[in-house]
Amino acid sequence: MEKLFSYGTLQLPQVQESLFGRILAGTKEGLPGYKVEKLKITDQAVIEKSGTDMHPILVRTGEPADVVAGMVFEITQVELEKADEYEVDDYRRTLATMRSGIQAWIYCSASG
Repeated sequence: MEKLFSYGTLQLPQVQESLFGRILAGTKEGLPGYKVEKLKITDQAVIEKSGTDMHPILVRTGEPADVVAGMVFEITQVELEKADEYEVDDYRRTLATMRSGIQAWIYCSASG
């Protein structure tokens, strides 16, 4: 199983149902060293799944005091690949260490 940190639209039940065919169970978690900004999405399929064209995006600050709240979900490798397809090119997937010390995949700004 893979761990995936979600701070935005992947927490929405309609997005989970559409992508994975199920509602995910998760645990609350914090991601230090990042802040959330807004990104305007133009991919119509993504907008239809989420219901909005404005999505949050993680931007690395490197400041331990900056903490983003979210959820860590356990998903399969196939589900992780589906999440990759959902995220537009402005995002990149990388491993990050959560406040609790566990590692999880995050989707952050591809530009830095």
